[in-house]
Amino acid sequence: MELKETLRKIKTELRLSMNGVASAYMRESGMNYKVNFGVEIPRLREIAAGLPEDHQLAQALWKEDIRECKLLAAMIQPIETFYPEIADIWVETMPNTEIAQHTVQNLFCRLPYASQKAFEWIATENEMFQVCGFLILARLFMQKLQPNERSADEFLDQTATALHGTPAVRRAALSALQKYQDLNETAFRQGEKILQTAGF
Repeated sequence: MELKETLRKIKTELRLSMNGVASAYMRESGMNYKVNFGVEIPRLREIAAGLPEDHQLAQALWKEDIRECKLLAAMIQPIETFYPEIADIWVETMPNTEIAQHTVQNLFCRLPYASQKAFEWIATENEMFQVCGFLILARLFMQKLQPNERSADEFLDQTATALHGTPAVRRAALSALQKYQDLNETAFRQGEKILQTAGF
């Protein structure tokens, strides 16, 4: 009962923070949600700060077909109980790249198995898995994570293929490649070669 009550309170708070203009703009931009209150990220962070880091609550929020609930879920999900198979389920049920970007930023890139999942996901045929994989790698490269030679080769191979993929995959792969190029001179040259070959 307590979980249901907490969810009800969160939804009430979201309604009170509703931004109809932002919601309409997102709809026009092609971001389709069953429910979208248009609540801005800083306000969502404030709401999340008042919530406990709670696995059950985060999972319940993620199951709601509401933009803000999914964003909040990634903000309050404890890392210790977020197992790799749950990560797969979340990606399978992601409605769009906005949720992907924020989930990667707030949760996925902090996971102990983040790089392992990223490499697994960029090698799939599924668009959302590829997007999440490349976005994780972009974040890890920003944190100056240096891949070993084998991992670097795999990343570059997958990126070369992804640059011919869907617009969302291409954007995520380009982002990861740019961050990879910032690591060192060798990485920069490798990246330039891939970009030239792909016609960028």
